[in-house]
Amino acid sequence: MRSPALRHVLTHLITPLLMCIGMGLAYMGAFVTPEPHHLPVAVVGTAPRAKVFAQTVKDAAGDKLDVRTVATRADAVHLLRSREVTGAYVPSARKPELLVATAASDMGATAVEKVFTPVAAREGVPLKVTDVAAPVADDPTGQGLFFLLVAVSIGSYASVAALGAAGAALAMRVRALLALGVAAVVGGIGALLAGPVFHLAHHDLAGVWGMASLYSAGILLLGVGLHTFLKRWTTLTMMVLFVMLNFTSSGGLFRPELQNGFFGALHAFWNGAGFVEGARGLLYFGGDGLTRSVWTLVAWLLAGVLVTAVAALYERTRAARQETTAPEAGTASAVSGPERGARRATEEQAAQEAEEEAEETVGV
Repeated sequence: MRSPALRHVLTHLITPLLMCIGMGLAYMGAFVTPEPHHLPVAVVGTAPRAKVFAQTVKDAAGDKLDVRTVATRADAVHLLRSREVTGAYVPSARKPELLVATAASDMGATAVEKVFTPVAAREGVPLKVTDVAAPVADDPTGQGLFFLLVAVSIGSYASVAALGAAGAALAMRVRALLALGVAAVVGGIGALLAGPVFHLAHHDLAGVWGMASLYSAGILLLGVGLHTFLKRWTTLTMMVLFVMLNFTSSGGLFRPELQNGFFGALHAFWNGAGFVEGARGLLYFGGDGLTRSVWTLVAWLLAGVLVTAVAALYERTRAARQETTAPEAGTASAVSGPERGARRATEEQAAQEAEEEAEETVGV
């Protein structure tokens, strides 16, 4: 290609086009056709009739449902509040009842209603739906935590360009400390959005700030470390890791039981799922599952620390190699004008690429 300017533009168009493909595949693959896959439900009752009913429901649903029986309604409520089942059906000839926990998943509650409403209709009686863990009135669908995840994620991965590209002249330890500081600020913004601004969190706001900061720190440290090796391709990598795969597997919109096996499997260990499920457990379920979610976020943070440490070692080694090959100070005057011009052009090009990368990241 004869025109360097045209080649430069076309090269930079690769990233947004790949993002277009990736976002389409990820979001449409995860959200367009939600179907139950082994959705856990319970039937209340120990009599033979209840067990026969549960088996009948299981046979009719196939792999869509995992049906168990529990002895009492209180046992069913306990399973719902520990998020072991998505719904529980209490059979009755007069007043059948369906127990759900919409704070765990509004879509999951809707799915089990679709299963059991026709069952009650065949008996000629209306189905009573009882929500044992409802979200706050300011977040009626319980999906506000997903959008909080989006805000905190964008603040985190967009900051990577500033720390990695614009801050490339700083020592890695300085960039790492700045990343931790930015994480605390991003976590604070998340807490403000969740509390005083949109009232998603009516209590434990400090816990929300802690989890948001921990989540953000993992992303920032990974991004700063990866930037040493990937340079301008860091933006695309961060989008794949913390948007395409992260938002879709977080469980913020659809629980893993309503998604295909790929995104359902990611939910078990991805950091976005750790944040969303941890926040749910803290705000709605008395801290149930919080320890596991925090350890998930800690594991991602440790991965970020490891990548940053490797990047720091690589940069020190590269700097030492450059020092040994650089001309001695006494011979610096012998460097020709063209050589000095080439060095200046290289430095200017690096600064321009850093600015372009920052603009590209923020634009995304």
